[in-house]
Amino acid sequence: MKNLITDISGLRVGNAHNPRLASGVTALIFDAPAVASIAIHGGAPGVRDTALLEPEMSVEKVDALVLSGGSAFGLDAMGGVQGWLREQGRGFAVGPARVPIVPGAILFDLNNGGDKSWGRMPPYWDLGYEAAKSAALEFQLGTAGAGFGATSASLKGGLGSASARTQNGFTVGALVAVNAIGSATIGDGPHFWAAPYEQDGEFGGLGLPARFDANMLKLRAKGAVKPVNENTTIAIVATDAAMDKAQAKRLAIMAHDGMSRALRPSHATFDGDIVFAVATGGAQKAPGPADQLEIGALAADCLARAIARAIFLAQALPFAGALPDWTMKFHRQSD
Repeated sequence: MKNLITDISGLRVGNAHNPRLASGVTALIFDAPAVASIAIHGGAPGVRDTALLEPEMSVEKVDALVLSGGSAFGLDAMGGVQGWLREQGRGFAVGPARVPIVPGAILFDLNNGGDKSWGRMPPYWDLGYEAAKSAALEFQLGTAGAGFGATSASLKGGLGSASARTQNGFTVGALVAVNAIGSATIGDGPHFWAAPYEQDGEFGGLGLPARFDANMLKLRAKGAVKPVNENTTIAIVATDAAMDKAQAKRLAIMAHDGMSRALRPSHATFDGDIVFAVATGGAQKAPGPADQLEIGALAADCLARAIARAIFLAQALPFAGALPDWTMKFHRQSD
């Protein structure tokens, strides 16, 4: 177990980013088409081809999922991934034609100090293509891919991942680009809201604060005085269990609990918090009711852990006024 979503057999992740642009794309590529669904709990989402993920829609499986920066411009990234998949002969067969099915979601990172003067054509199609082309079992976390330009209320955001295994041997994982309206840390200190779910010191091993006071629970959010539309945490949870789209939909809904555990606040009017759920069927067995319950619970835990890892591993952008990263603000202060 690498503590990555790619611990689930048949999944690969690729990142592409441009430091000058201060933005990027993350592609989750399936070795074979997989069942997927979605739950959108934020009030301002940006998505492409997600209606087909609802259980009543006719397309049963998809070829990839994409997380992208760039706000609505980043929706071009799905086309780049689609283009790479088409070169591989992948896609839904419609007579002699093949159409790769590539839903995705975007986050807002247009005001983070990067150079967004890209001229006539936004760069996200090319970034999507490069992300798909580079997909592998190992991939960078923190300031990488779709998390490259991401931020949170007071710290640099980023890309995170985590995995776990159920008692009956199903593997569960999460992948997330954290561009949150809220804070992943408690009060003004270094402790993470996700601390109860941490495994093996994966985000510092600090645990919870020794005591809570009213200041720790004071709301910390981007634009707390005047809310702004500059947020969204976009995530994918996955399992190797065999599920239909209705079961995957429920998995996505349950996994949103992990976002609530790791970020305060979340699911607001001014963000587009989204969770995709993927079931590869690689375990070659269907989960029973108890398995489905445990898979959903672990998916939420993995998402909470992945969010904290994204913040913990991020590095600040080299621009004037850029938010500090976790290490810069806390670890280096104590040295």
